[in-house]
Amino acid sequence: MTKILFVTSEAYPLMKTGGLADVSGSLPIALKALGHDVRILMPAYADTLASLGPLHAHHVPQAHSQLDILEGLLPGSDVPIWLVAHPGTFDRPGNPYLSPEGKSWTDNAERFALLSRVAVEVAMNRVGFRWKPDIVHCNDWQTGLVPALLGDEPKRPATVFTIHNLAYQGNFPRAMFRQLGLPERFWSHHALEFYDQLSFIKGGLVYADRISTVSPTYAREIQGKEFGCGLEGLLAQRQDRLHGILNGIDEQAWDPARDPYLPHPFEASDLSGKTRVKSALQKRSGLAQDAKVAVIALVGRLVQQKGIDLVIDVLPQLLELPLQLVILGSGERKYEHALEQWTRLYPDRIALTLGYDEALAHLIEAGADLFLMPSRFEPCGLNQMYSQRYGAAPIVRSVGGLADTVEDASAENLAAGTASGIAFAEAKHEALLQAVYRALELFHDKPVWEQIQRTGMNKDFSWHKSARQYEAVYALAEQDCQALGHSMLARGALA
Repeated sequence: MTKILFVTSEAYPLMKTGGLADVSGSLPIALKALGHDVRILMPAYADTLASLGPLHAHHVPQAHSQLDILEGLLPGSDVPIWLVAHPGTFDRPGNPYLSPEGKSWTDNAERFALLSRVAVEVAMNRVGFRWKPDIVHCNDWQTGLVPALLGDEPKRPATVFTIHNLAYQGNFPRAMFRQLGLPERFWSHHALEFYDQLSFIKGGLVYADRISTVSPTYAREIQGKEFGCGLEGLLAQRQDRLHGILNGIDEQAWDPARDPYLPHPFEASDLSGKTRVKSALQKRSGLAQDAKVAVIALVGRLVQQKGIDLVIDVLPQLLELPLQLVILGSGERKYEHALEQWTRLYPDRIALTLGYDEALAHLIEAGADLFLMPSRFEPCGLNQMYSQRYGAAPIVRSVGGLADTVEDASAENLAAGTASGIAFAEAKHEALLQAVYRALELFHDKPVWEQIQRTGMNKDFSWHKSARQYEAVYALAEQDCQALGHSMLARGALA
């Protein structure tokens, strides 16, 4: 049994802005099911506290301010969760990183430096819990200072740092480095300095015993200039410590045979229920109920990373085809506005819902024939896994986790019975359009189409497989930490 402190800035269902929350809400449960002692440490946001019942408060001594760790359980599990409560720091409603105006909170560096410092105190068993982890698993820039700060601690736990999206790095002005009172030796391009800024993420990339990211292909991509976001040299230097582990999905929450959000259940052996769900989706969306017309869906953030601009570019050509579009998401206002205009022009062809609706998301995944994910980059992606499980073949750009989870419907893959979607290479609207043409041709060949659907539905996207891979990374991190400790002792003896 390994004792694991899982440090994160969000975890579903307590707080969610993206895939980090899904991982933080699922991987600890999968690890606990394998027999490990896992505790989650995250901030006590106002909305998080509102969703929980009474919690036991543990006061942590701190000069000039009140700091508590609130103990409870992650909802729907027996995984303990510790919430860092500090007046005026985390107790704000809404997005954990952005103000109501959509701008980053001006004190984000102080907020997540505090989370990191508390994580160090918990990891070193200095808060009275009588529990010291073997592994501290940190996630994204908000926890990047933890491995750096733990580096000064004798007999520290081993550290693993997971990159969920390298584009978000937690970079702040040099003045913030001084304000946080970080050790002066950290101000180096070999440590936390990044083009004369303080970079939280470099704390994890430089100091963690092992680094992981959320798909094998993304682990390779971020070592190159296109996807490395300026950190490709450091990541290439540490490639022997870098692991790509594909995210899993919650197969109980996303199960078309038992999904409470669906009016008709279905499974790979009997797709008749999916036809009825498609009709329900068309009715709910104000579209003609026609089984012969392909429903193409998109659920996600309406931002350039996700390729929504490519979709908007090809709408004139798409609307010449026998298809319907169902879109659910929110993002940059210019893309929302463009989609609203197209929806007003073609209300019988396009159904748009801005925002997020969990029940509708399930209905869309289950009712759609095809699912669009033309991302410019995609560390892992979850919707392409959901769509395959629900018999909606994804149309994806072959990058990151999309390349690792979707087998293109090439002649070779169709013959081998492994095809589960349609993939294209370039982030260009011509390439996307050709992929849609190919998808529609396959859709109208019913035996071939049902083979593609069943192949996707029978894939194993469970967290169990990913959790086993993390077990192996934890073991390597512990070996690295012990070897480093022995090396330091030897240097001390020689001195």
